Amino acid sequence: MNTLAVPDIRLRPYQSDDVDRLFEAARESVIHMSPWMPWCHAEYSRGEAEVWVEGNCGKTGTDEGHIFVIEGADGRFLGGCGLNRVDTMHRYANLGYWLRRTALRQGIATAAVRLLRDYAFARTILDRLEIIVAVQNTASQRVAERVGAVREGKLREALLLHGQRHDAVLYSLLRSDPR
Repeated sequence: MNTLAVPDIRLRPYQSDDVDRLFEAARESVIHMSPWMPWCHAEYSRGEAEVWVEGNCGKTGTDEGHIFVIEGADGRFLGGCGLNRVDTMHRYANLGYWLRRTALRQGIATAAVRLLRDYAFARTILDRLEIIVAVQNTASQRVAERVGAVREGKLREALLLHGQRHDAVLYSLLRSDPR
């Protein structure tokens, strides 16, 4: 699996030596990420990072998913993005993304999602990508809108976050959409 890149960032598959970088990025980001991503919690451990990295090494480019590290041009671990819940019969997948706190508001998530979208439509059979975002997560909604995703509607109580149901917004990107 090749690295995907634009001048300021690159997407690459997880490697076994990413454990400490993931752990550091997640711990730095608990306050802004935990409302939307319950895996990123105050007690997040190096062991949890190790399980994630081990579970995703070698998985990118398979029907199980396409999971990438978002890395700065300088090699700094900035976050992650990927395609999961891949349905090869109906040719769609969920597209998700997150950034460490110190990488926010720099256009990095938007650039990463564009790279991932272009990869999905050029190198996989997928025809549709779905981005599902909590209604209150306006920053992630802005990323979806900046990459041209179409807001299809509200999914009632679609997300379970910290034991409570939350409405979500469904966005889609289609292979046939203009870019």
